[in-house]
Amino acid sequence: MKIVNPLYYPVAVLAGAITLFLGVRFVQLPSAIVLPVAVGITLVSANYLKVRKPEYFHLENPELEQELQRLSVSANSLAKKAKGLHLEATKMLTDTFHLELLAALQINCDRAVELPKKIDNLARRLQDSHSLLSVQQLQQQLAEVQQRLKSSSGVAKQHLSQLANSLSRNIQLAKEGQDTRLAQIVNISTLIQDASGILQRSQTKLRTSDLSDSAQISELQALVDEFSNLEANIDLLVCR
Repeated sequence: MKIVNPLYYPVAVLAGAITLFLGVRFVQLPSAIVLPVAVGITLVSANYLKVRKPEYFHLENPELEQELQRLSVSANSLAKKAKGLHLEATKMLTDTFHLELLAALQINCDRAVELPKKIDNLARRLQDSHSLLSVQQLQQQLAEVQQRLKSSSGVAKQHLSQLANSLSRNIQLAKEGQDTRLAQIVNISTLIQDASGILQRSQTKLRTSDLSDSAQISELQALVDEFSNLEANIDLLVCR
């Protein structure tokens, strides 16, 4: 289990301090015994508070901090829905001709479950940087998107075109010396909201389709492919 920094949770630190004071002053136990107990209470309290409160990333930009918190909530919501869809699909897609669809859907869901961790890693990188990405890095992202555009069609092409436009705007901001972090976070948030909508449609389609009908299976596969493309776009912005 990852250890939470208790300094971000003053109440947890206070609980540990009170334990130490009472143990030494009133119970009159040796400090060598009380100190580990106090530290343990502090860490346990910090972990408890962490799971009950939204993540705070301690950035110097309040607007960016707020957007990151919203992004974290959206990522966790998507991960929760993905776990449910993974379980539901595993129970329903049991025939041999479902295997390809089931495998693709499970892979997508597993990637979505990993997203909150990726957002946490992104937030830590933002704390040490004045700009999320340099002009060169943004241009590399744009080049990858443009390369994928050449072989894409339909909805996937539409999503990639929108992402290319957003990256072009961010490149211009970076060239002007402006902080691109907020624009990038908004882009990621938009992609996650789109992915959440596709996941919801996939779940509804799974529940209402005749799973013995190849045409309806193909429609479900198209939604799974669309979700996969959106996840690839998210990873491009989050992991680079």
